[in-house]
Amino acid sequence: MATANPFQKILTALEKPDGGEFGKYYSLPALNDPRIDKLPFSIKILLESAIRNCDEFQVKSKDVEKIIDWENTSPKQVEIPFKPARVLLQDFTGVPAVVDLACMRDAMNNLKGDSNKINPLVPVDLVIDHSVQVDVARSVNAVQANMELEFQRNKERFGFLKWGSNAFHNMLVVPPGSGIVHQVNLEYLGRVVFNTDGLLYPDSVVGTDSHTTMIDGLGVAGWGVGGIEAEATMLGQPMSMVLPGVVGFKLLGKLRDGVTATDLVLTVTQMLRKHGVVGKFVEFYGEGMSELSLADRATIANMSPEYGATMGFFPVDRVTLQYLKLTGRSDDKVALIESYLRANRMFVDYNEPQVERVYSSYLELNLNEVEPCISGPKRPHDRVTLKEMKVDWHACLDNRVGFKGFAVPKESQNKVVEFTFHGTPAQLRHGDVVIAAITSCTNTSNPSVMLGAALVAKKACELGLEVKPWIKTSLAPGSGVVTKYLQKSGLQQYLNQLGFHIVGYGCTTCIGNSGDIDDAVASAITENDIVAAAVLSGNRNFEGRVHPLTRANYLASPPLVVAYALAGTVDIDFETEPIGLGKDGKKIFFRDIWPSNEEVAEVVQSNVLPHMFMATYEAITKGNPMWNQLSVPDGTLYAWDPKSTYIHEPPYFKDMTMSPPGAHGVKNAYCLLNFGDSITTDHISPAGSIHKDSPAAKYLLERGVDRRDFNSYGSRRGNDEIMARGTFANIRLVNKFLKGEVGPKTIHIPTGEKLSVFDAAMRYKSEGHATIILAGAEYGSGSSRDWAAKGPMLLGVKAVIAKSFERIHRSNLVGMGIIPLCFKTGEDADTLGLTGEERYTIDLPSSVGEIKPGQDVTVVTDNGKSFVCTLRFDTEVELAYFDHGGILQYVIRNLIKS
Repeated sequence: MATANPFQKILTALEKPDGGEFGKYYSLPALNDPRIDKLPFSIKILLESAIRNCDEFQVKSKDVEKIIDWENTSPKQVEIPFKPARVLLQDFTGVPAVVDLACMRDAMNNLKGDSNKINPLVPVDLVIDHSVQVDVARSVNAVQANMELEFQRNKERFGFLKWGSNAFHNMLVVPPGSGIVHQVNLEYLGRVVFNTDGLLYPDSVVGTDSHTTMIDGLGVAGWGVGGIEAEATMLGQPMSMVLPGVVGFKLLGKLRDGVTATDLVLTVTQMLRKHGVVGKFVEFYGEGMSELSLADRATIANMSPEYGATMGFFPVDRVTLQYLKLTGRSDDKVALIESYLRANRMFVDYNEPQVERVYSSYLELNLNEVEPCISGPKRPHDRVTLKEMKVDWHACLDNRVGFKGFAVPKESQNKVVEFTFHGTPAQLRHGDVVIAAITSCTNTSNPSVMLGAALVAKKACELGLEVKPWIKTSLAPGSGVVTKYLQKSGLQQYLNQLGFHIVGYGCTTCIGNSGDIDDAVASAITENDIVAAAVLSGNRNFEGRVHPLTRANYLASPPLVVAYALAGTVDIDFETEPIGLGKDGKKIFFRDIWPSNEEVAEVVQSNVLPHMFMATYEAITKGNPMWNQLSVPDGTLYAWDPKSTYIHEPPYFKDMTMSPPGAHGVKNAYCLLNFGDSITTDHISPAGSIHKDSPAAKYLLERGVDRRDFNSYGSRRGNDEIMARGTFANIRLVNKFLKGEVGPKTIHIPTGEKLSVFDAAMRYKSEGHATIILAGAEYGSGSSRDWAAKGPMLLGVKAVIAKSFERIHRSNLVGMGIIPLCFKTGEDADTLGLTGEERYTIDLPSSVGEIKPGQDVTVVTDNGKSFVCTLRFDTEVELAYFDHGGILQYVIRNLIKS
């Protein structure tokens, strides 16, 4: 059982300069341990949390020692507990989290426990974003029209979250229309230092979106976890994590003129992917730090999932404090933050001599060497410099189908398709841009690139350039602050003139909410097999994610999005070819519309002001008329509506008893799906549109939902029936069973029938057969998506055997009771001669006490083959979850016992 904190002796008062005290804190210098000063700042945050929460039960003294001795222990993959200061949710993942909390209250009630124990024990910030489907673009009234559509579609979902904000203590819900969760977190929610009842400690956060890492740019340790892990954290469970290595990334110099933060982040992403940082922290330092604004740092931190790191961390320094003041944090709050972090040696002052810190490995980049670039056409780390883009594009047309290839025959590469757009003759070629979107949390937090895009628009308009009317242009700022400074600068009018009207505040095109392309354009693409392009200022460009009809998707800075929209094609050399013709018929080149760094800095300095942040977030606390008019039921137990297609009680706790089911192997399972490398969570659980011929569509139609009201999978995450049917429903799914055919189908092995994945899974379940999945490397990469684990569990998948797993997805599989196994190095299904048509038996001891994290497990097939895999339960705590049938069941049983 828990005991008194053994570190109580280092609890120290932090005095104010003018007398009195800010509060008390656990002083790291008071430990008098020379190892602490050499620790990376990011590891110090883990250390402080372990000391503050040490009770010799959930967190032990030996855990504190492991962290202090990080230099020696981190290479050994030791396990530590971590209790973050808060949890961050957004509505797509927030709805299932609140559904699960409501469902857990019911389960507690049924098991005669106190259902009111199911309450968040740490602050939970839930931001309703990710819900802006771009139905209306190129319209001055786009924001209001899209907002009205969102409330019409999502009234029930929003009402459910409003009920949750009343029913559960310690939960703040930020209403829709306020901004993208990560930017709201950066500008408003981030505390940097907490003061809870007089106890001071660093802010740290886990969020149910992998881009939670954006907050690392503010010196707040944060990263994405699965919704399942987040729920356990909310309920007081420490996160069990492997003490990470830390890559020290030294920055020198400054960016050259015309180079943006996006160019920098795409360069950093490529470097870190090549270095290998999966499961590690990256910590930035060096004299180049003073040249990076807080927004630039946040842009780099945001992209941590794309380079594979758990965090891309920027310690707090003077730039951080300036940003806190800019965004409306009070002088008293900023004074407390600086005083606490200096006292606990967690503040970087570049005016003082720097202590040499120890890192696991080192990288270095001179900012002066960064070149303008974009990434694509299918992955965020496939960087292409702007000057090489035309050559690279033609190589992609030539190359065989893959991450850098479309295999378009030579004789078809210059094909010109004639079509009519609203009565006007038009043409379409391979590489023509049909979507140009300034979108996503990565860049829309950054005034330099947002105002840079507006300056490009201004210069283009003054020269007489236009965007072709069939290109779907949109602008989705991360918060209302962006609108305020674009309007104050007088530059929004030029973006509007080019069709970049504001469509809403939230994730749009980057998450797949790009809306429909005009029918005439869609027909021209599909009927002529055109490789059409989207250019977006996002962080994800996996095939099938942005829009089903854009096979080439490029990530670019907001100014480059405008430039490519004006050019109308990615098949262009900006150095030698004109973007278009101006009003006098004169050729206009890229250099004619590109602003200098000084021009951008001057506009930022004049127009981004503190009162804008204060006004924006004052409005958040008051709600908005549509939100305030939502009426919700009272009561702490939710009244489930069986007719609802948005909110449905899931079957996770059906027939649950107080006795854990225990460990179990898998016997004679069929292979449901046989995959190669890089199967993402978008493939496993798409968040975008619901295809008209899918099992989910059939379910909705049977319940009287009109096709125009299908909404997206993301918006229906509160309904397990739809999400199970949407599992593996991506139209670009590549399953080896289908011999080259692409789509969400598989083969039912006993009969040889080709069925939808959902129908095949249900057939296996009805026949009493378990299933497994075979996969290659990086299984589950992409957005952290709890349904990518919940869905397979509901389909009856008992194990996944892969070459390697993405960190969050592996954890989520464990949380849902699915066994993750890795092939041994150098082996995979192909080298072992597995066709997937075999039946698989995975023999595990029936007692969890006989299983060790990372042990070898033998898999046997019905044709006599056997091979050894590594069991990817990585910690003892994960084994306990498996013993209970899942993390939520574990929490419920322990709460009832307590």
